[in-house]
Amino acid sequence: MAGEDLIELKFRLADGTDIGPSKYSPSTTVGSLKEKILAQWPRDKENAPKTINDVKLINAGKILENNKTLAESRLPIGELPGGVITMHVVVRLPFSDKNTEKLQDDFPKKNRCSCSIL
Repeated sequence: MAGEDLIELKFRLADGTDIGPSKYSPSTTVGSLKEKILAQWPRDKENAPKTINDVKLINAGKILENNKTLAESRLPIGELPGGVITMHVVVRLPFSDKNTEKLQDDFPKKNRCSCSIL
């Protein structure tokens, strides 16, 4: 595989820090990119994702699917010769029903009123 066939990517976290840049083959799947993000996730960050399903990768306003390759995701490969493509990383942490119940219990119940037109 020739060096010019590789795609250089970096991953921007919500706080503005980056993971990468690194070079990847166009045949690399989005799922394997997410695995690399999990492995390189900064240890000092709170709310680290646990699985690849907790991570969403966004490029050019589109959420990329785990089973698709970079080539299938239609990354602008040739648009930036020698440039780095920045993908945004969104972490969706799963929350349990216990947390939901606790949040509901923390808020006082409001009186509900109804209006009727006579």
